[in-house]
Amino acid sequence: MSYDNPKLSEYKAFLNGKTASVIGVGISNIPLIEFLIKNNVKVTARDMKSFDELCAINPKVKELHDAGVNFVLGENYLSDIKEDIVYKSPGIRFDKEEIMKAVEGGSIITSEMEAFLSLCPSKIIAVTGSDGKTTTTTLIAKILEAAGKKVWLGGNIGRPLLSEIENITPDDFTVIELSSFQLHTINKFENNGLPFSKIEFPDVAVCTNVSPNHLNWHIDMDEYTEAKKAIFTYIKEGGVLVTNIGNDITSNFGTEAKLSGVKTRMFSAKNNSGNIHINGETIYYGLKPIIDVADILLPGKHNVENYMAAIGATYDFVNPEDVKKVATTFGGVEHRLEYVRTVNGIKYYNGSIDSSPARTMAALSAFGSEYKGKIVLLLGGKDKNLDFKELASVICDKVKAVFISHDTEEKKVYNTIINDENYDEEKLHIEICDGFDDNFRKASEYAEDGDIVLLSPAMTSFDEFLNFEMRGKRFKSLVADLRED
Repeated sequence: MSYDNPKLSEYKAFLNGKTASVIGVGISNIPLIEFLIKNNVKVTARDMKSFDELCAINPKVKELHDAGVNFVLGENYLSDIKEDIVYKSPGIRFDKEEIMKAVEGGSIITSEMEAFLSLCPSKIIAVTGSDGKTTTTTLIAKILEAAGKKVWLGGNIGRPLLSEIENITPDDFTVIELSSFQLHTINKFENNGLPFSKIEFPDVAVCTNVSPNHLNWHIDMDEYTEAKKAIFTYIKEGGVLVTNIGNDITSNFGTEAKLSGVKTRMFSAKNNSGNIHINGETIYYGLKPIIDVADILLPGKHNVENYMAAIGATYDFVNPEDVKKVATTFGGVEHRLEYVRTVNGIKYYNGSIDSSPARTMAALSAFGSEYKGKIVLLLGGKDKNLDFKELASVICDKVKAVFISHDTEEKKVYNTIINDENYDEEKLHIEICDGFDDNFRKASEYAEDGDIVLLSPAMTSFDEFLNFEMRGKRFKSLVADLRED
């Protein structure tokens, strides 16, 4: 049955005849541009890339050009913004000089995600965190689906959702993954001319953990933490925050939320102090058993925590049987400790999403003591100005060999590892390689029967690839080309 969304009707009426700048012609903004054109908006699309580069990435770009979209491209793509509304890509900081000039000139600053959040009629479960947010978001969606719910999955994962807004009803569930970039500008501007300018969301907020990340984009750790906190700062009345008592920052989030009157559910895989905890080998919500840890197909303690977060998020809407159904059948999200193939007794795992040292440490922790000295690790990419010291200690303890592609000019990763107090050149082979393919080739040649070759780069993909998905697919392609001896 269709649903007549009154907020959407008002928003469409507001858009009619307006001009809009869409900054960043990426995955989420192409459907946004189509949505705006459909609602009689004159669109200017702005991007650093050339027109040919954009067309090579997505052929729809030419269709948009033919439909009358004006393109401002190249180095000066942010110049002279005078449109009524500016839809900003998450990766563009709100305080760039050109955007602040647009605000002074009367432009409204928003985004595809902010528009969606203001219009969505369904229950919203929003997930953020430095690590584990994609797996947790996926688990929440799958558990709800197992309970027979209609689920829309999007945000930083899945498809852009504004283009689906006409199909979403109050009876549905929307599960969205949100990055610190997306959260950073929520309710940052007054935007009084915009319908529903004050965004109240979500119904359930989940923050898996917070550790240093994206410090090459955020001014400092305080700004990054504050961005994450927006996941519950504007929570709907009666909303629930689910977060990790075992992480200092998110534990403080829980305390702050409780003091402000937000219902809070804490989880912990380390002790039984949280609402969701482990007793023996079983995960409980309070006194109620939900699933056994042994039910969880995904490897690693961090995935136990991801399930705890998902249990807290879905507790009011599902039964334990729905959780168990997912736990015993779900084998993992692509590019997130994804088992790819075994060749000549060597298991290959794709963790291309692991773009920080903390994520790589979590990936290594998923493999038990039986794999100590049997892990061949692929590192490298573009540095985000993060500290590798703690990761270096874990590598020296667990890993057999490390192959690094595109280390920094100062050999930051290499030097951090060899200068660790536990580094032993007799036990750990370490080598800087000439790019990703060379990295893979040397790693696969070095590995032996019984070993694991793990892509868990601890850095972004932007040295050679447009995103981590392309990096992961390249890894899987190289694995597929391997031949049994």
